[in-house]
Amino acid sequence: MTDSLPPCPECSSEFTYEVDSLFNCPECGHEWTAAGGDESGSEIRDSVGNLLADGDTVTVIKDLKLKGSSTVVKVGTKVRGIRLVPGDHDIDCKVPGIGQIGLKSQFVKKVTE
Repeated sequence: MTDSLPPCPECSSEFTYEVDSLFNCPECGHEWTAAGGDESGSEIRDSVGNLLADGDTVTVIKDLKLKGSSTVVKVGTKVRGIRLVPGDHDIDCKVPGIGQIGLKSQFVKKVTE
């Protein structure tokens, strides 16, 4: 390789590589474009591919056991007013009857009202 690739904007790793038009970091898994915009990280999609936004209403598509308790979020539970956050659990929300929790977007489906 004669030209050097930019370091990862998330973890500053120098071990980045290029796949098609995306740069990838093997250490943290971050993907970004050469233009510098972070399009891949800013889009959060539900289990069927619908784009989610702050304030959306979603339903849970699978029974989810809450870690550290015997409480279960049941299939079909409707959660209103979600907030998108960076990280593994990319949805912060208040589930009726349970309280404030973080959900993964792969376990919810957007409700069209």
